[in-house]
Amino acid sequence: MNRRANIFRRMSRPEGAARLADATEGLEQARGLDRVIRVLSLAVRRALPPGPVKDALHGVPLGHPAHPPLTDMPIGFWVSAAVLDLMPGQRRASQTLVAAGLVSAVPTVLTGVADWSALHREQQRVGLVHAAGMLTASTLYSVSLVARFQGRDGAGRAFGFAGLTALVTGAYLGGHLAFRQAAGASHADQVGHLVPLGWHDLCAAEELPDGWPVHRRLGYIGLFVLRTGDDIHVLADRCSHLAGPLHQGRIITDDNADTCVICPWHGSMFRVQDGSVVHGPATARQPAFETRVTDEGTVQVRPY
Repeated sequence: MNRRANIFRRMSRPEGAARLADATEGLEQARGLDRVIRVLSLAVRRALPPGPVKDALHGVPLGHPAHPPLTDMPIGFWVSAAVLDLMPGQRRASQTLVAAGLVSAVPTVLTGVADWSALHREQQRVGLVHAAGMLTASTLYSVSLVARFQGRDGAGRAFGFAGLTALVTGAYLGGHLAFRQAAGASHADQVGHLVPLGWHDLCAAEELPDGWPVHRRLGYIGLFVLRTGDDIHVLADRCSHLAGPLHQGRIITDDNADTCVICPWHGSMFRVQDGSVVHGPATARQPAFETRVTDEGTVQVRPY
């Protein structure tokens, strides 16, 4: 059955595209990269402890990752420089665009490194090669800029086109990370599509331990449920960052005296009252539910 499925998959797309996709998927299993990944990710975590700087690099204030939109800047500048390099009389304009691409690459790299350090290992393997491609592109464009300043325009253009090749390769791997491996996308259950309108019976209130999160199910969705005294808080259980089980997380009180849960996988922190993000790497709010207890002692929930 698997053999037939593989044959069908290969027949359904051009051979060149199949080879490229298979090679990229192979990077996900490239365990030879793991030693380098362990060293680099540990160094990044030490350099970027939890706090406002790390949250800003992840994009927490924006409500979505900061890295993907920033990549448009160096790519746009360098592709535009390549177009102008094919036209006469555009030397200074091309030089300016190459320089602008290098400047805009700095925040792009910083945000990308922060996100990469909090990914699953398969994603980190692809991300490491993606970063190597973008580093190669940046190096080649730096050499190109120096050559242009020295008046060696032919060499500057040659290095620029070499950088463009590395840029396209790195960008392809970035697309694989974003669209095939869903790095940066919200992994929380989309409750608006899966939960009908109105109130739904969940469980008996007396079943819930005080101050200790538990897992309950509502149809297809797993829920994080926490009772604190008379209050009952319910969130979607799959962490929006990379689907970690929130009910296995640690319950703490933040600086504003709000009760929060810390995801056990990558340390994202959410307020249990409304699912808002306190600290990254998660950037998307955790879906939350209104709660009430009936006269019979049944906990009912409905999405906000």
